[in-house]
Amino acid sequence: MTSFSIPLIGLIHLKWMSMPITLLWIVAITNAVNLLDGLDGLATGVSIIALTTSAITGFFFLTVNTTFVPILMLTLVAALIGFLPYNFHPASIFLGDTGALFIGFMISVFSLYGLKNATFISIIIPIFILGVPITDTVYAILRRMVNKKPIFQADKHHLHHRLMQMGLTHRQTVLVIYGIAMIFSFISLLLPLSSLWGTIFLIIASLLGLELFVEAIGLVGAHRQPLLNFIKKLVVNSATREGLPGEKKNKKH
Repeated sequence: MTSFSIPLIGLIHLKWMSMPITLLWIVAITNAVNLLDGLDGLATGVSIIALTTSAITGFFFLTVNTTFVPILMLTLVAALIGFLPYNFHPASIFLGDTGALFIGFMISVFSLYGLKNATFISIIIPIFILGVPITDTVYAILRRMVNKKPIFQADKHHLHHRLMQMGLTHRQTVLVIYGIAMIFSFISLLLPLSSLWGTIFLIIASLLGLELFVEAIGLVGAHRQPLLNFIKKLVVNSATREGLPGEKKNKKH
């Protein structure tokens, strides 16, 4: 990444920050996919969805008019599709750290191709496409910071762990996360077609929906639900206000 433009602000040149930000992006996405590899077929399937969406976006919406990178993405997708039947639960072949880190690295460098001189939309699109691994990683860091634990310390409270603790089977958990990844991918395909205000609305609605989902499954902690608690207070207050006239009438009778 060398520069990016933001609506109403204009073009921002990264200058000396270009290399650190690029390296941070590669390291973050590579490790996000690796952290997601906690169940049979999970990282493989989510990567297939992310890479397919990235290829479609790169071919139809990016300003760089070339099919080279989308073809490479689809080549990796084809390899992963051939691998998935053996990696799905019950798995006979596993990715391991080497496989998961390789896939994460390839996704990160492929997505960088469209971020050379990025616009606001071209920055947001890969973030949405990789919504599942990014969400899991960000909330894992927040959870460990809130609980005053080292951010690199492993735990059993990742997205797939929480869904299984709620009673879903191994396969059901993987399929639910596939569904979430598809929702992120669908939103990412809508972004290039939307107006500025449409894009802002999609981003805000997605962030609110994501926060509600994360709090509902207790990804940060069972008692850390600020948005849900706020909504509950609003509902209780509105119900109390609606009940007041009726209470006054009952008292008169």
